[in-house]
Amino acid sequence: MSARTRTSWRTLARLAIVSAGLGALIAAFGAAPNAQMAEGYISGVVESAQGAEAGVWVIAETEELETKFAKIVVTDNEGRFVLPQLPDATYDVWVRGYGLVDSEAVRLAPTREDVSLTAVIAPDEQAAAQVYPGNYWYSLIEPPAASEFPGTGPDGNGISENLHSQAAWLDIMKQGCQLCHQLGNTATRVVQHRDEFDSTVAAWDHRVQTGQRGNQMSAAMSRFGRQRALEMFADWTDRIANGETPPRPPRPSGVERNLVVTLWDWGVDSSFIHDEITTDKRNPSVNGGGPVYGVSAGHGTLTVVDPVANTAVELEIPVRPEDPDSVPSRFPQMQLQPSYYWGDQLLWGRGGPDGRENSSDPHNPMMDQNGRVWMTSTVRARPNPDWCREGSDNKFAQYLPLSASGRQASYYDPASEEFVLIDTCYGTHHLQFGEDKNDTLWFSGDSQSIGWIDTKAYDLSGDEIASQGWCPTVIDTNGDGVITKPWNEPNRQGQVEIDPALDTRTVGFGYGIIPSSIDDSVWITRTGPFPGRLVRLDRGDNPPETCIAEVYEPPSIENPNVDPAQTGFAPRGIDIDRHGVVWTALSGSSQMASFDRSKCAITSGPEATGQHCPEGWTLYNVPGPQMKGVETPGSADFHYYSWVDQYNTLGMGENIPIANGSGSDSLLALDPETGEWTTLRVPYPMAFYSRGLDGRIDDPTTGWKGRGLWANYGSNYVWHTEGGKGTKSKMVHFQLRPDPLAK
Repeated sequence: MSARTRTSWRTLARLAIVSAGLGALIAAFGAAPNAQMAEGYISGVVESAQGAEAGVWVIAETEELETKFAKIVVTDNEGRFVLPQLPDATYDVWVRGYGLVDSEAVRLAPTREDVSLTAVIAPDEQAAAQVYPGNYWYSLIEPPAASEFPGTGPDGNGISENLHSQAAWLDIMKQGCQLCHQLGNTATRVVQHRDEFDSTVAAWDHRVQTGQRGNQMSAAMSRFGRQRALEMFADWTDRIANGETPPRPPRPSGVERNLVVTLWDWGVDSSFIHDEITTDKRNPSVNGGGPVYGVSAGHGTLTVVDPVANTAVELEIPVRPEDPDSVPSRFPQMQLQPSYYWGDQLLWGRGGPDGRENSSDPHNPMMDQNGRVWMTSTVRARPNPDWCREGSDNKFAQYLPLSASGRQASYYDPASEEFVLIDTCYGTHHLQFGEDKNDTLWFSGDSQSIGWIDTKAYDLSGDEIASQGWCPTVIDTNGDGVITKPWNEPNRQGQVEIDPALDTRTVGFGYGIIPSSIDDSVWITRTGPFPGRLVRLDRGDNPPETCIAEVYEPPSIENPNVDPAQTGFAPRGIDIDRHGVVWTALSGSSQMASFDRSKCAITSGPEATGQHCPEGWTLYNVPGPQMKGVETPGSADFHYYSWVDQYNTLGMGENIPIANGSGSDSLLALDPETGEWTTLRVPYPMAFYSRGLDGRIDDPTTGWKGRGLWANYGSNYVWHTEGGKGTKSKMVHFQLRPDPLAK
């Protein structure tokens, strides 16, 4: 049975040209594998009234190319700089740095003559602080003291009775607020229309109901204990309005001064470009020098930048054409209150800008060994076909029938210029290719199961039913080495009265996913219930019957046997190194954590309830400020995801874990041997909120020029970025030179 759906963008998908014509699009897909950027450069020195300015940024930006382009470098110890690899254009060049205010831009073209730029010392700390990252401003917030927990409800201390610790409160601040945008940036620390309300509390109560995400923001506020949370946020912004400033961040130093950041505009001014991909994680030379891709969740498009031609386009991702009107959007099609920026206009979902249907809702892209871009995307309405349900002769449905899925799968093939849509019984969110002979593609995102596609089998047959499978995550609680069905079912809090004769099925939304680099297992993150967990799934020899899971919780403050200084919560982003050690960004406690299963004395059986292997965990506190009054490690930063540079694509070495510093305008690279961090800062435009990242080797023979990291501006609200409404999202390339003056 063939269920393959091929859709050419030439015939069915509406092509939205962002900043390039069709010829540029063809050039993007046909770029030479080892093509390099232009070799022009601008060099010089930065001085202020106090002398040479070391560790400040020199920014060059132009709109003379097909898409807006910027290059950013850091000055060395003597204030010298080199802006390398500049395409032929005229640039606005200026200086930004901590302790400074932005200098006036000067118009320059690539030249071999040194130029002198004048930096401007900030007249006071208030002026200097305007370019501090969002997490520094957010560190001024004051959560309720640890002594106030557990909450006693609206008739007590105003804290929700469901919150048993300060850490649980912080978790909502991260997962419920920072999940969608960078708290502390200018747009969030300044309360718009304050004068229209009797108090700042009332203004906050209104602002969290505005726009297409207002229902989610308002619901998150209520989870704290609404009035108490509104008072916390109002106090924070009132103190800032009255002149309070955060501590001054350190300027880039050491290897951080070798960083070169290049940015390209892509998408439109209302895009929600969720994630990006540039290569095959298993072989980072795939697609070398080629286009880079992102998915615009709100608009249902595949966004593309050609970093050689400096062009950007969008391709609309189709759904199956049988009944496209039945495909719903996950974005609310109503607003509690109009947006401060867009009024009553709905930006995302069906009926969005330009009359697009936007129902494909892509979330996460990955690239295979052939350069095809695989995505989690919606291809049909939510009710599942009969072959997924109870009564089907499909062995996976017989073991675990699934009645609905909210998102399925697709891929784009640049060679054929076609989208291929693949139905799945299970819901999808993130996806990752395994290293097995079948190129198995694993999916998270279903609350009941973990699913996969045998892509080799699919390519041979086109049969989406025969090439996919799924199974629940069930722990071998009774320790007999097999899964007993029926299994215990947890309650809504993930707890269960254990029947010693039965095994325990874990339920909950599987968020991040990564196949092991040393065996055939796969690891999944679940951010909740508090403190979250890692789940390891081994399919065994005859899935689904042989699927066995293990669960590991990070050392939690709510466990009295754990040192409070060594606690963490909310694993979110996940990756693995070449030794099989799992790395996860703890988005709640804002730490990086490693988990080494080989250190665990217990992996299954009655004792394996979650917090049974603290010896497997190592927690690393990230750089940056801490929130006021937070007793447990709780940086003001937020890490949407994380990634391990297994193949030295950046130049810092192999197996370097990197956290998305989504609250700090940065990527944070950790040296696991020394515990030292390198902050890869994007100072302009401010509010660089990264979700996904990866690394690519374009040409291994050209040193630093042929490799680097890639990440995108991934906030829901791109108009919160410096520049405001009208600003477009960016694709960002990070390169690490041997020294700050390398050309």
